[in-house]
Amino acid sequence: MKTLDVINARRTYYAINDQLPVEDTTVVDFVKKATELVPDAFNMKSARAVVVLGDKHKQLWDVIYDAFEGKVPREKIDSFKAGYGTVLYFTDEPTVKALQDQFPAYAGNFPHWAAQAVGMLEFTVWTGLHELGIGASIQHYNPVIDAAVKTLLQLPEEWHLDAQMPFGGIVSEPDPKAAEDINQRVRVIK
Repeated sequence: MKTLDVINARRTYYAINDQLPVEDTTVVDFVKKATELVPDAFNMKSARAVVVLGDKHKQLWDVIYDAFEGKVPREKIDSFKAGYGTVLYFTDEPTVKALQDQFPAYAGNFPHWAAQAVGMLEFTVWTGLHELGIGASIQHYNPVIDAAVKTLLQLPEEWHLDAQMPFGGIVSEPDPKAAEDINQRVRVIK
């Protein structure tokens, strides 16, 4: 597929199940390769990905539900829990800080550049999962869930949680994308 065809095909899938069309090792290998290949400023390599599978995936969504003390509907959380796994995206704060110290003239930009890098990683994995026939969505329950997630998965305190991507087999296709006037968002200046 050409790049725009692949991007156009990627969708937000909320209706997912725990049946993958590929082995989970294929997903893990893809996430590793994407993490290696996605570019970032100053080659900082601050983005981190954690692939959560099996019982830990289900425990993760229970912990997320508990962190909100019932304020997020159980059926919404259960829709993510019904998937096969979740990719968690983090920024390694010590990596960002080290580059801020090394290049003080750019210190204020490194957090922004780190956010760009993790965003590119999220999009790359999301698009790649779609190419594998896997449905996914991007969720942002952080910062409410940060401490509970790090405790459950025994992750470094210095990692800043950016997003959660539940994934699984596709149960149903989402509604068609709404058309927009792209000229409201893109300007051409000559």
